[in-house]
Amino acid sequence: MLKQQELEETYKILIVSPEVSPFAKTGGLADVAGSLPKALAMLGNDVRVVLPRYRGINNVTTIADFPVWVDWRKCTAILRQSQIRAKLDEVEKLVPVYLIDNYQYFDRDRLYGFFDEAERFSFFSRAVLEMLKVINFQPDIIHCNDWQTGPIPLLLKDQYSRDPFYAQIATLFTIHNLQYQGNFPRDCLKLLGLDDSYFRPERLEFYGDMSFMKAGLLYADVINTVSKTYAQEIQTPERGERMDGVLRSRAKDLYGIVNGINYHEFNPETDPRIYRNYGLNNLSEKKENKYELQKEMSLPVSDVPVIGIVSRLVAQKGLDLISEALDAIVASGVQLVILGTGEDYYENLLRDAQARHPDRVGVYIGFNAVLAQRIYAGSDMYLMPSLFEPCGLGQLISLRYGTIPIVRATGGLADTIKDYDPRTESGNGFTFKDYSSGQLLLALKRALDVYRQPERWLRLMQSAMRSDFSWNKSAVEYMGVYMAARSKHGMVAAATV
Repeated sequence: MLKQQELEETYKILIVSPEVSPFAKTGGLADVAGSLPKALAMLGNDVRVVLPRYRGINNVTTIADFPVWVDWRKCTAILRQSQIRAKLDEVEKLVPVYLIDNYQYFDRDRLYGFFDEAERFSFFSRAVLEMLKVINFQPDIIHCNDWQTGPIPLLLKDQYSRDPFYAQIATLFTIHNLQYQGNFPRDCLKLLGLDDSYFRPERLEFYGDMSFMKAGLLYADVINTVSKTYAQEIQTPERGERMDGVLRSRAKDLYGIVNGINYHEFNPETDPRIYRNYGLNNLSEKKENKYELQKEMSLPVSDVPVIGIVSRLVAQKGLDLISEALDAIVASGVQLVILGTGEDYYENLLRDAQARHPDRVGVYIGFNAVLAQRIYAGSDMYLMPSLFEPCGLGQLISLRYGTIPIVRATGGLADTIKDYDPRTESGNGFTFKDYSSGQLLLALKRALDVYRQPERWLRLMQSAMRSDFSWNKSAVEYMGVYMAARSKHGMVAAATV
C-alpha cells in the first residue's frame, strides 16, 4: 500500500455520503465522512463533501438551485454550502461542504426509514452529478459511500460519460456495512431513467428486486471496504449477504482500508469531556477517571477492573454472547459499565442485569456523547464480542485512552487488535475467534491475569496508546486506491474508444 513519502500527485476529490459529522449522524459512516476529508486536505488535495440537507442542519448559505429529473418529473435541488475546519499542528484548512436540499425529500424528522427511500436517493444521486457543473468543479475522483450513493457510478458511466465534462471522472465505492443494501421493487429503475434492460442478474436485478448497492459494486471503477479482513469475509456466503458472488467477480478491484479516528478529538491529554486528563507520562490519573465513572454510574468506588461497552444494542454487536456470559463476567470480580440504545429485547435484558447486580452492572440506555468518552477513559478494558464488524471505532478509541480491548477477531477487529502474548509482551489487546460465550470468558480470564500484574498491565496500556490509527495513515492508503481508480478508469475509457 502507498506510503506518505511516495505521494507524487494530489487530486480533486468529491466525497459523497448520506451522512457527515457534524451535520448529520446515525452511525460510524458520518464520522468517516467527516474526518477523512480533513486528512485528505492536509495531504494537499482539493477535497469537497456533499450530503443531503436534512431538517435541523442550520448555518448554511444558499448558493444556487437547479432542476433534477426523477423519472418523468422535474424536481428542484437547492444547493447550500457550509464547511469543515481541518487543523494539523499550526496548519488550518477549510473543506467546502455542499448540502443538496429539497423540502419534499429531506425535511423530515429523521434521516432514513421512509417508504420513498429509492426516490429520495435517486434524486440525491443525480443531483450530485448535476451540481458539479453548477459549481464548476470537475473532480478527478468521486468517492461514494454506502447504498444511498450506489447509483452515482452507474449514472456517470452510462448516462454522463458522453459529456466531456464528466468523461475523466473516476469512481470509488466504499462499503461500510454490507447488510444495508438499498433493495427496491423493479419499478424503481424508472426513478433513475433506466429501462428494463437493467433488470438482469448481470446488472441491477437482485433476487427479484433492483439494488442500489449492486449498482455501486458493479459500476464503480474500484471498490473498497473498511478493513482488509472484512474485504475477504464479504466474499464468502457466510458474510456476503448474498452479494458474495458479485464481490468475488470484482476481487481484483476490491481493497480494504481500516478507518481512522480523529486524534485531536480523541486525546486523553486534552479531552474536555473526561473527568481528569492524562497521558503516557501520567497514567496514574486514569484511575481517577475510573473512580468518577463508578460514582456517575452509581457503582461502589473501588479499584476493581471495570469493563466498558459503548454500542448499538443489536445482535451484530455480540449482545447474545454478553447476555449468556454476563453472570459469569460479574462473578469474576469485575464491574460492567454499558451505554447504548437499540432493540427492546437487549435494552430490557441489560436493565434486568442491572437490577440483579446493582453493585456490579451500570447501564445507561440512550445516546450520551460525554458519558461515552468517560467510559472510554474510565474503564480498564473495553468489550467488543461482535458477530461481525466491518471496521469498528470503539476499539480504536479505547486504545487511544489506554483501555485494553477484548474483542472477537472478525473484520476490522482482527486487523486492529493483536492478541497479547505474555512471553514477548507483544500485542495491544485480547482476542478470541469462535463466536461463543465460553471463548469470550477465556479471553477475559487472560486479560484479568495480566491486569493483576500491575507492571505488565502498565506496559500494555502504554503499548495500546502508542498504536497509530489516525486518519492521516488511512488517508495515505486512500490516495493509493484513488490512484488505482484513476488508472482503471483510464484503461476502461481507452478500451471503449
